[in-house]
Amino acid sequence: MFFNRKASTPKPTMTYLGSGSEFDGNLKTAGDLRVDGTVRGNVEAQGDLEISVEGSIEGTELRGQNILVYGRVKARVVASGKLTLSSTAHLEGDVIAHSLQIDEGAYYLGYISTQDQASPTLLPSDRNLQLPESVSAPSSDRPTS
Repeated sequence: MFFNRKASTPKPTMTYLGSGSEFDGNLKTAGDLRVDGTVRGNVEAQGDLEISVEGSIEGTELRGQNILVYGRVKARVVASGKLTLSSTAHLEGDVIAHSLQIDEGAYYLGYISTQDQASPTLLPSDRNLQLPESVSAPSSDRPTS
């Protein structure tokens, strides 16, 4: 199991959405959350969050302490701890996390920002990032005279 806690720490509540289950709407839990079913909406777990191989989440935002993805996620992800994308993970969305681990074979599409802040800042929404002047564009992207 993904959730490792010291024995002296009181065990938080665990919410479980079983395989074959579907949830439409915003889901907020006071403790840990494991998703083996489908969630369509925003998800916020005060504790850790695990999306199994059968699990999927599609919404605007997904928040949690430590987030482990084995399944599919299409949302902006904010992890106050560590985000782990396993080799079976499929994630489409921008990420803000304290730390990040991406296993070989994982699919990821989006922008990543690792930060050591309790309240992360928003990523740019225009996605038109400019290269610094010290970095030249590939020759195929250079304008012709």
